[in-house]
Amino acid sequence: MGKESELTFEQAMARLEEIVQEIDGGGHTLEQTLLLFEEGIKLARQCSGQLAEARGRLDMLGKKPDGSTEAKPHKV
Repeated sequence: MGKESELTFEQAMARLEEIVQEIDGGGHTLEQTLLLFEEGIKLARQCSGQLAEARGRLDMLGKKPDGSTEAKPHKV
């Protein structure tokens, strides 16, 4: 799946939900279930990558011009 054909995060999550429902519903051969599982793993990795990219963008937005970050309050 290249960058051009990559689904949005929301589309990938929706498809993942469909896959889970299909697998949970049963009625598939072992081969069909494995293919669905493979597709799900690829989508999960894509979503994870998209979340990591978004996290990186947020981290950059939180940096001061000198490169330091805002002090985060500590949870007690």
